[in-house]
Amino acid sequence: MKVYVDLLFILNVWIDFLLLLTVSYVLKKFTSIRRILCASFVGGISTIFLFLNVSSTILALLKVLICSLMLLISFSFNSLKSFIENIIYFYLVSIILAGVIYLVRNNYNINNFFNNFLLLIVTTPIILYVYYRKTKKLNNHYNNLYNVELYYLGNIYKFTAFLDTGNRLYDQYKRRPIILVNTDKISFDYSKGILVPFKTADGKTVLRCLIADKIVIDNKVTKQNVVFGLVSEKFNIEEVNMLLHSDLLGG
Repeated sequence: MKVYVDLLFILNVWIDFLLLLTVSYVLKKFTSIRRILCASFVGGISTIFLFLNVSSTILALLKVLICSLMLLISFSFNSLKSFIENIIYFYLVSIILAGVIYLVRNNYNINNFFNNFLLLIVTTPIILYVYYRKTKKLNNHYNNLYNVELYYLGNIYKFTAFLDTGNRLYDQYKRRPIILVNTDKISFDYSKGILVPFKTADGKTVLRCLIADKIVIDNKVTKQNVVFGLVSEKFNIEEVNMLLHSDLLGG
């Protein structure tokens, strides 16, 4: 297969630019496009490695050196921990990209240089964008998940809870925040509860609530006399059976 050095250089710069941009967004280390572009051109220098007659060990060290230089240009040096984190994520994103590209090439038997060139130019931004969006979604989801133990009438109930920042429910008596739980997860007696009116999209309704002796969140935060409302509908979040109120975790 013929290799065109100029196109290969452009391809390296393009991929390095997208990789560095993805790392900056994933780690929330926003920097200027100019710095990332400069670092990408430095990464393009690795094109000459194709013509160096050196051992695989020396070649690997040169690639690590170029990678480190690219990250220093893009994000500067704040601390050793931060620098190592940058390297880990850069290689992690690179491996994911390489794996997907390898899968596509094998499935469609792409061997021609120009076809490979077009494949990488077009699919790389799509793959990295999907990776970034999925990573962001997973981080937002799992960062808001908590293990909660609810103590009520001498029983302990365990829940997988989601911190619902849109939950603004308070009881009208003492302005206590209200958490929501599924009725099929707890034994209850409505005669010992309270009724809390609240508004829905369909109008006004009443929420049946009970008062827990306490709840323990992730074995760290303990709250006494917590009001919890009972709902029969399943929450539209996988494996979640409780919605926490943000005030219980300091807002």
